Amino acid sequence: MRPLPAPFDAIVAGRPATIEQRGPMLLGNRLLTKDFAFSADEREAFDLQGLLPDRVMTIEEQVELELTRLRRKDDPLEQYIGLAALQDRNATLFYRVLAENLEELLPIVYTPTVGLACQEFSHVLRRTRGAWITPHDRDRIGEILRNGPYDDVRLIVVTDNERILGLGDLGAGGMAIPIGKLALYTGACGIYPGVTLPVSLDVGTDNAELLNDPLYIGHRAPRLRGAEYDALVDAFVEAVAETWPGCVIQWEDFKQHNALRILDRYRDRVPSFNDDVQGTAAVVLAGVLAASRHLGQPLGSHRILLVGSGAAGIGIARLLRAAMIEDGMSEREIAAALALVDSRGLVHAERDDLDEAKRSLATPGEVLVHVPDRLLEGVVTAFRPTILVGTTGVAGTFGEAVVRAMAAACERPVILPLSNPTVMAEARPVDIAAWSDGRAIVATGSPFPPVDGREIGQANNVFVFPGLGLGAIVSGARRIDDAMVVAAARALADAVTPDRLAEGVLYPPVSGLRSVARNVALAVARQAVASGVAEASGDLEAEIESAMWWPAYVPYVPADA
Repeated sequence: MRPLPAPFDAIVAGRPATIEQRGPMLLGNRLLTKDFAFSADEREAFDLQGLLPDRVMTIEEQVELELTRLRRKDDPLEQYIGLAALQDRNATLFYRVLAENLEELLPIVYTPTVGLACQEFSHVLRRTRGAWITPHDRDRIGEILRNGPYDDVRLIVVTDNERILGLGDLGAGGMAIPIGKLALYTGACGIYPGVTLPVSLDVGTDNAELLNDPLYIGHRAPRLRGAEYDALVDAFVEAVAETWPGCVIQWEDFKQHNALRILDRYRDRVPSFNDDVQGTAAVVLAGVLAASRHLGQPLGSHRILLVGSGAAGIGIARLLRAAMIEDGMSEREIAAALALVDSRGLVHAERDDLDEAKRSLATPGEVLVHVPDRLLEGVVTAFRPTILVGTTGVAGTFGEAVVRAMAAACERPVILPLSNPTVMAEARPVDIAAWSDGRAIVATGSPFPPVDGREIGQANNVFVFPGLGLGAIVSGARRIDDAMVVAAARALADAVTPDRLAEGVLYPPVSGLRSVARNVALAVARQAVASGVAEASGDLEAEIESAMWWPAYVPYVPADA
């Protein structure tokens, strides 16, 4: 990986940094300020005398102070706003607070609270961040990117705001998602924030409530579609590739058809991936692999039913197929082991209403199970799955009859209600436990409390996307292929300890996220070289270690010293 620009290279390496700014400008620089932690010598050297109280604090004391302030707030949205204010004021301190308290703060910085933040974004935004691109900007996107604060961006998270979590079209409010994802990139695996950029393709909204809100901050127009939309996305990709060659693009919260089409269109042109499609798929594959290890059964022994055939469901099916092919399964074996359900029932080859993405994954006629009706219970009874995965965005999809049908066909059914936020989950773990007589192995997309004293594993994309992005950046991958995503999933599955598996927990604790991200990044980087999409160079393990910034202050030296 090429060195970071100064002074970020020294800061990430933990050595003294030469700083050109001084006085109020340095104090107000969110990436460089130390607030009360500037030493007496630094205050003298950088003209900060009298601009700070006399007390010099350590970063540990600052962390304690910020946590005290945060925990005084009872409302999660107010906690989100407080953390956002800290991120705007002192980035190093914010990321230190986050990195040391990921388990506590993940539900605030990201799901489920970020969903509410997206809905209220126009009313809670205090300071803008990132790049905002509207249809009027198509011919000047490169200029907009260069107007940003950083000259060497290596990671972009971009959304068009149309499918935010399970909440739908939230217009400009969707920007909270890229901001939150990039915060987790830094908190989880130390990608320095000075080389990242959140982007909103603000192409309008069809959300009437937002359009009628006099305080709405976004592009007040119906959502752009068709050829003009495609041209804007194409101009964005070209501008990124020209401005920052090799920059990784993470597509985030695009609606199903756009998500798949954009992913397939650009994945060979720039290093890019869609977290809702591939990140979710990798987390699910990891859970399936961990469950297989716990049950002592190979991947090919399972029958997996995916309920919800949107972008996430199709992405999961694609990646499961890729892993099954890696494991030597034949096309017929895969067809018999994997099936999808949409709102009209089983996705099978004899249906004439399937789009191209679904048709490529449809159950062929020769292995078609007899399904008496479109009800999910009927599909479960006929297909007899051992693993049930939900990405429907519809609460209650896995009702009592469905769970009992699973439990009747399988001694230890694996049930993954993954839809976010919490209120959208297909079922509650406590209900699944009751309806399966405590035999089901459960993991969810959002955090849930323990059931009968047993932890509920969280199938959170945060276990995959930070390491996937870091591995691609460090290796210099020219594209991100399926083998790299499968490698990420296998690394995540390997991170689940035997003790956790013995308790039926399919994912590591969030508190171990940094270690998981490191291992995922290393697996991805090695696979990039093995796939031929990156050149073998040096010690990848050492390069990943050196790229993982731990938020801490370093001594500052004036540029004119």
